Amino acid sequence: MTLSDLRLKDVINTRDGRSLGKVIDVEFCLYEGSMPGSGCQPGSGCQPGSGCQPGSGRITAIIVPGNRRGFHAGQFLRGEKEVIVIPWEMICKIGDDVILVDVEVG
Repeated sequence: MTLSDLRLKDVINTRDGRSLGKVIDVEFCLYEGSMPGSGCQPGSGCQPGSGCQPGSGRITAIIVPGNRRGFHAGQFLRGEKEVIVIPWEMICKIGDDVILVDVEVG
């Protein structure tokens, strides 16, 4: 599955059945933690020399629009709109057309 494939899928929150929009970006880690449980976490900014070791570049989170009214990708790239970062562990299922997640959005 490619990033292009992920961007075509709707993200649905299983807590309330609400659509969170489509994936606009992903967060990934190029380094893996050297000890069990110390792997890269969303937003951790794993860098060489920080105790992480080269890894497979696994996806740690998907990013969806935080406010869907009037949002488009150009605004995200310029940092103008709020986004929701969904850790990979919160993804319940990836189907043909949707990604089911279990997140508290408030």
